[in-house]
Amino acid sequence: MNSKEEKQLKILACKSRIGAILGTYNAKSGHPGGSLSAADIFTYLYFKEMSVDPKNPDDPYRDRFVLSKGHCCPSLYATLALKGYFQWSELEKLRHVGAMLQGHPDMKGTPGIDMSSGSLGQGVSAACGMALAAKLDNNNYRVYTVLGDGECEEGQVWESAMFASHNKLDNLVIIVDQNGLQIDGPVEEVCGIEPLDKKFESFGFKVVKIDGHNFAEIENAFITAKETKGQPTAILAKTIKGKGVSFMENQVGWHGTAPNKEQFEQATSELEAELAKLEGEC
Repeated sequence: MNSKEEKQLKILACKSRIGAILGTYNAKSGHPGGSLSAADIFTYLYFKEMSVDPKNPDDPYRDRFVLSKGHCCPSLYATLALKGYFQWSELEKLRHVGAMLQGHPDMKGTPGIDMSSGSLGQGVSAACGMALAAKLDNNNYRVYTVLGDGECEEGQVWESAMFASHNKLDNLVIIVDQNGLQIDGPVEEVCGIEPLDKKFESFGFKVVKIDGHNFAEIENAFITAKETKGQPTAILAKTIKGKGVSFMENQVGWHGTAPNKEQFEQATSELEAELAKLEGEC
């Protein structure tokens, strides 16, 4: 990845964060913290990694993405809007009655959403089914799913891990957004999951640990996943909850709290200042 390409990804990720704040503010509800921590991952997936076409969102040969931590859809929606699946103005209607963008991903009503999700642990199971279907159909599409680290406390995650390894789903990539916080507090205090790398390895996964805000590391992790044969890959991405907004970073209270008008204006101002800086460097 050259520096220009990396800068463009940073710009898109910043815009995705702006969109997440815009959506949750207008909804007066939602989950900004984990949306902001995962924005770089969403950006890389849709603008660099995955073979998808917003003009043909149901292409049977497209790569698939499942947001297993479905509550963090605000920045995913922003990424999809930036990619061209729907208009940016839809973000202002987030969670409104009759709107396209619901509080959790809805595959029936939103272009670009491959699986409805929200019940933690279930999204990764659906991703495993998609990956197996590709194998059975001799189709070469790849399947990606993002989990929260708190979500890894769900037993269904590990049933899915057994299934993926047993079926040698090397077309499946699990990305864990390790921001260290869940709704009730620090993950390690609520129900510790470490050593997460050893757990996934023991279930038969190739494990890659990265800084989830570093695009060079994100790229190398996905290259490794594509080169890995005969086993699924788990990318453990260390991130900052509330990334990009000073008063939200590493604050558990922003897991599921929408910003008020003053907070919205401050958050947007900070992100727009970062965006202007990035665009000025191009």
